[in-house]
Amino acid sequence: MADTVLIVDDDESVRNMLYKVIRSAGMDACAVPDGEQALELVRQRPFDLMLLDINLKGMDGFQVIEALRSRGIKIPVIIVSGRKEDYDTLYGLDIGADDYVTKPFNPVVLAAKAKALIRRSRGGTPGGAPVIAAGPFRYDTSTLRFYKNGQEIVLSSRENAIMKLFLDNVNRIFPKDMLYELVWGETIVDENAIMVYINRLRQKIEENPAKPRYIQTVRGLGYRFVV
Repeated sequence: MADTVLIVDDDESVRNMLYKVIRSAGMDACAVPDGEQALELVRQRPFDLMLLDINLKGMDGFQVIEALRSRGIKIPVIIVSGRKEDYDTLYGLDIGADDYVTKPFNPVVLAAKAKALIRRSRGGTPGGAPVIAAGPFRYDTSTLRFYKNGQEIVLSSRENAIMKLFLDNVNRIFPKDMLYELVWGETIVDENAIMVYINRLRQKIEENPAKPRYIQTVRGLGYRFVV
């Protein structure tokens, strides 16, 4: 059974984007706009993780955390907020949040943090982070290092995010708008930026970048990673 993440954010566009990020990482998701609904859902059914904004209508994110912990509910919580003051971070962690991520964020990195926190909450250790393997490729999620046939290929942060997304979703077609939203965290698509990074990756991993074997273009749709 897939891990289930509860998303709590009053901005519909952010909720939808986080929902896509979590689903693309192989987890189930449920999204609500306020703290009251979140607490009611947590009372009704178990969740493996909560992604929680601070600035909510009615009960704010800090109050949600306090309510959870006062009731003995130990669900892991990652605060995802536009508030960047150290005070907010320290206060959130002090009252029971497990991590604090500021907006804007890298969606793929956030998904990796979510998976790692769920793993730790079940008794796993940071050193026990898995290696993703597909065909000749291997991605070490504990060190963020990428290999082909045992040889390391150095990737930029954006290339790293794209490759991890592909390796988590072998054979899945990613439309350009979805790929841009999941990696860049934005909904206004820059197709030129996508093409530039796809071409860079092909130069690094393909035997013949002009005739790509692994990162395939699906005409009229987007891209697919095949091994």
